[in-house]
Amino acid sequence: MSSNNSSRKVVTVDEQAFERPEDAGVDEDGFEVVDDKPAFRATVQQETQATVDANHPDAGVDRLSLAAEERAMAREAEKARTRARWDRRQTADREARTRQVAAEGCRQRRETFAERRAAVDPWADPARADPRESLTQEKLAQVNKTARRIATNRTGWTAAAVSRRLATQVADGQDLPTATVRVAEQVRTAPGTVIPIDAVGDVNRSTVSITGEWVEDWEPTSPAISQVGLLADDTGQIKVTVWTKSDQPRIDEGERIRIFNAKTSWYEGRVSVALTRRSQLGFPERDRWWER
Repeated sequence: MSSNNSSRKVVTVDEQAFERPEDAGVDEDGFEVVDDKPAFRATVQQETQATVDANHPDAGVDRLSLAAEERAMAREAEKARTRARWDRRQTADREARTRQVAAEGCRQRRETFAERRAAVDPWADPARADPRESLTQEKLAQVNKTARRIATNRTGWTAAAVSRRLATQVADGQDLPTATVRVAEQVRTAPGTVIPIDAVGDVNRSTVSITGEWVEDWEPTSPAISQVGLLADDTGQIKVTVWTKSDQPRIDEGERIRIFNAKTSWYEGRVSVALTRRSQLGFPERDRWWER
């Protein structure tokens, strides 16, 4: 039975040395002549490994192919460019110069605004000296004493700020009692300051901040109104309208509230306030949950 399968015998280098060549001769005594320098041949595994080593990226440049050599040179060039960019970034002063330009722009805008404001209020001119420098020592002492009394319990106001306002009034020719009344009224009704309800009509701006008790809850007359009622404090009462679009929380009758940035309006000689999206509503008693 014949078989088409063939097997290949692997012959080592040592075995090759003892193979008898076909054209081997014999000497005069009839013995086979053996070559002192046998020819060695590499095995298949050795030839394969040699090919792999020759094409390895870490092989010598003289043994790399042209494409592999170009890729290696490109990698080295990219590394050099990356190091150069990093070094420039480390030593660049771009951020410092940007800060300087921004600061200079802010300073110029402040000066421009101060010049425009000085056209209306001469004391706002930054080149003009502080009005307190023009007062005598005795007059300045009276102004500072009055300023400390006005600034007491006034959030957001310092004695120095009130003193400068008083000194401005006195330097313009007003007597100290008149200047005290004017400045005290300015401080009492300043934007962002919670004012008494009876002072809402005296404020010459469109928004106010007030606090009081929700003493009466009325029925809204329109779907656009979420809630309407009466707010009262020790000085008076005022109508408060809460618009539906303002998205404000419900106020319970008898509850104390603080209203910031309420919109003022007049109707038939009476002033009222309304809560809009820009208004803020606070509940002092409701917020103190730890005392319940």
